[in-house]
Amino acid sequence: MNHIRHWLVCALCFLWCAAALQAQTRTKTYEDYIRKYKELAIEQMERYGIPASITMAQGLLESGAGRSELARRSNNHFGIKCGGTWNGRTVYYDDDARDECFRAYKNVRESYEDHSRFLTTRGRYSSLFKLKRTDYKGWARGLKKAGYATNPNYAKQLIAIIELYDLDKLDTKSGRRKYDSPVRFVHEVYKANDLLYVIARDGDTFESLSNEFEISKRKLRKYNDLYKDYRFRAGDIVYLEKKHRRARKPHIIHRVKAGESMYSVAQTYGIRLKNLYKLNKKTEDYVPRVGDYLRLR
Repeated sequence: MNHIRHWLVCALCFLWCAAALQAQTRTKTYEDYIRKYKELAIEQMERYGIPASITMAQGLLESGAGRSELARRSNNHFGIKCGGTWNGRTVYYDDDARDECFRAYKNVRESYEDHSRFLTTRGRYSSLFKLKRTDYKGWARGLKKAGYATNPNYAKQLIAIIELYDLDKLDTKSGRRKYDSPVRFVHEVYKANDLLYVIARDGDTFESLSNEFEISKRKLRKYNDLYKDYRFRAGDIVYLEKKHRRARKPHIIHRVKAGESMYSVAQTYGIRLKNLYKLNKKTEDYVPRVGDYLRLR
């Protein structure tokens, strides 16, 4: 199942791989989420046999550490879509296709419980329960192989989160006694417009961000419509994945304010710059004026 790219918590959300872990430190957003829900993940492990580390890592990635719109408004922390057997409350978001149906829950506990039932009742995940509870790498790879997510790096992302935050300690009683979660700061990963992004700081470069998130410099430039020699300014939005062709609902029209440009509007709504020009039938020499209306979808 593809994560709702909403913050990233995927997650990602959301985007690390094991080779980059030595250069990374933890974020307060992820630390807070772990402290808040780790006991719930452990409870689910004891009831259903799913490693708490896996549940915790998926919750972080799929919900952007609880900040995704789907998590905040519908308590869906695992990006689970409706499916033919779902009879509960539903919400609709654009994901792999437009207006896809997702499950909605009364509270976060229901989301965690449904995630466990989802994995234990779907035949394609049955082989995972033959693995040891401590084999988080096997679980991560098995989830990807079974089709939980379409992202080719999904298993690497889960493994990297688990190792960065020592979540494997949650899988054993002895590990839980030793588990400590010191807060160490780096770029916070946010999720908006169903996309993962960070806020640039003074001194950030394509190279430093590339190393931190294990994304090539070329992709970072392409994702953010930037030229090779661009120098980041503190406060810049830097997307960690490809922007959309149009804004997500309910954003339809934007009225230009002082200091805004086509580029800043594109970054605000997570739209590819060339598509923003195309949506408004403008050429690249167009400079919006205060009060102009821009179509976003």
